[in-house]
Amino acid sequence: MLKTYRLDFLKNISGGLNTENKLNENQRKKYQHEIKIYMEKYFKAKLGKGVDYTKIILWEDMLIIRGKGFLTEPEKYIVETTAGVEVVNSARMQVARQHAIDNLQLFEEGLGARALHQTYMIDAENDFWMHVVVFDRMLTE
Repeated sequence: MLKTYRLDFLKNISGGLNTENKLNENQRKKYQHEIKIYMEKYFKAKLGKGVDYTKIILWEDMLIIRGKGFLTEPEKYIVETTAGVEVVNSARMQVARQHAIDNLQLFEEGLGARALHQTYMIDAENDFWMHVVVFDRMLTE
């Protein structure tokens, strides 16, 4: 199912952006929405639990993906201890790395740009994560 949605994602956003043009406001909102739907399906398929809140921001040369409410009930219990915070942060950092491996090429193809830099942050104590990608060109007007 996720593979099918990857193809739908590329189909839904194709035609609007190539390596020479920038997203106007309506296109930017559409891309943000399509990426949000894709990310929610991705985490549901990979982890069995979706993120409670996902925010996608395309701005200038960046894609920012933020999520809140991604911990499972057992992880929330583990995070209540000092050692548990480190364990959950470490485990979820592996999930973030795998997300980047699985999806960076998709974002590059969909946005018609090459990623130059990326970083991710996990804050298990606050049930928050973020992935930021900087591309080689301006994406928005």
